[in-house]
Amino acid sequence: MGDMQKTAIVIPCYNEEKRLDTRAFSDFAASNANIHFIMVNDGSTDGTWSLLTELADKHDHFVPVNVENNSGKAEAVRQGFLKAFSMNFANIGYWDADLATPLDEINDFITLLNTPKKTMVFGSRIRLLSRSIERKAVRHYLGRLFATVTSLILKITIYDTQCGAKLFRNTRELQLVFSKPFTTNWIFDVEIIARIVLLNRYYNLPSLELTAVEHPLKKWSDVPGSKLNAIDFLKAVKELATIGKFLHAPGWKERCHKLAKNLQ
Repeated sequence: MGDMQKTAIVIPCYNEEKRLDTRAFSDFAASNANIHFIMVNDGSTDGTWSLLTELADKHDHFVPVNVENNSGKAEAVRQGFLKAFSMNFANIGYWDADLATPLDEINDFITLLNTPKKTMVFGSRIRLLSRSIERKAVRHYLGRLFATVTSLILKITIYDTQCGAKLFRNTRELQLVFSKPFTTNWIFDVEIIARIVLLNRYYNLPSLELTAVEHPLKKWSDVPGSKLNAIDFLKAVKELATIGKFLHAPGWKERCHKLAKNLQ
């Protein structure tokens, strides 16, 4: 099955008409035949949808998906994954439309995902020698605080849950993770991981420590026009409490059973 050898990257887009670097996407697609992009328009009020359909008309490596009403990044990513599942891609990930993480990193993610027993790769914004990570100080320190609390709740050590660059192997468990709308929006990345942790526990599968890879990005930069601000940190903390309850409150088996029913 040819499609099973290919990778789909979901790009959630909301009012990206002036920021979307269509040339970068086109050039990358032209030299990477096994990588496709599922471009999800999340109810944009500008010309984003026209831009995405024009891109798809010019290149067969782009698949446009239109969400008529703005539903938030979490649901836009989920709709992109549902489309990718229907197209039977071997690997499915998501990437921020502003290309804070350059597209060139995707091939490194694929290489890591091809390592035996690995099923997911998370981009990690770690400042190391020879790496170019440009992040505002406030965001960096709030991010470190958030990551510490998140690791305690998930009971696994993850340096960076919020980087908008992730890649997964298409498995039945992944389809379960995305089968039901997320209860969070600002930190749906954490909810994805929480659902995986819960399903691994339910099906007695290997833990994330064995199946996931955190990949220190070679380059990442804050892009002007980002829609996040400091107030969002408080919203994220509130949503984190919801995830903690989801993972650790009594009845976790029943919650897993509800997820599993979505594919029956």
